[in-house]
Amino acid sequence: MNPMIAPSLLAADFSNLARDIDMINRSEADWLHLDVMDGVFVPNISFGFPVLEHVARLCEKPLDVHLMIVQPEKFIPEVKALGAMMMNVHYEACPHISRVIYQIHQAGMKAGVTLNPGTPVNVLVDIIRDVDMVLLMTVNPGFGGQKFIEHSIEKVRELRRLIDSTGSSALIEVDGGVNMETGRRLVEAGADVLVAGSTVFKAPDQAGMVHELKSLQR
Repeated sequence: MNPMIAPSLLAADFSNLARDIDMINRSEADWLHLDVMDGVFVPNISFGFPVLEHVARLCEKPLDVHLMIVQPEKFIPEVKALGAMMMNVHYEACPHISRVIYQIHQAGMKAGVTLNPGTPVNVLVDIIRDVDMVLLMTVNPGFGGQKFIEHSIEKVRELRRLIDSTGSSALIEVDGGVNMETGRRLVEAGADVLVAGSTVFKAPDQAGMVHELKSLQR
């Protein structure tokens, strides 16, 4: 089984955004991953909805919107208006996570839940059948280009066991430090979707790198 690939816009060249999105459109990428940061939940600010509206108009791939923000449920209408396929919220930012998942589904989007590196997989036991995807952060969120956290491999295995044992249909997505070497190990551990930023956008042949990542097999 080959993984789906979701290049992260955070690593793109923002002075040539249309060019980089065109590359995504022409490549074998499955989704475009969009990291929205507020400088509160994570120690950085990325881009907001005025930028994302332009991205959505240019991008022909499904949008995987990852909100690294406090109170993400307030922005369900804005994410829906982008035409997003997936709205991904952090477990740590949502005291009423089950309600937020319901609200995302009611808006007609798939619901993803993200776990920070320090949050254990077992917090998902009561909601794993309700979510469409779980995103495991394999670096601490907030900045691109960080070193991969080794414990993430076992965490993916643990999440795969939980999904399989409960009959959940949730996908496993991983984000942070993904390259050919870590990507191979993550896919072997059970990951379904690889988010890749610097590995794709800093490659001499960006579309070729997407193809190489997509060729990894479990």
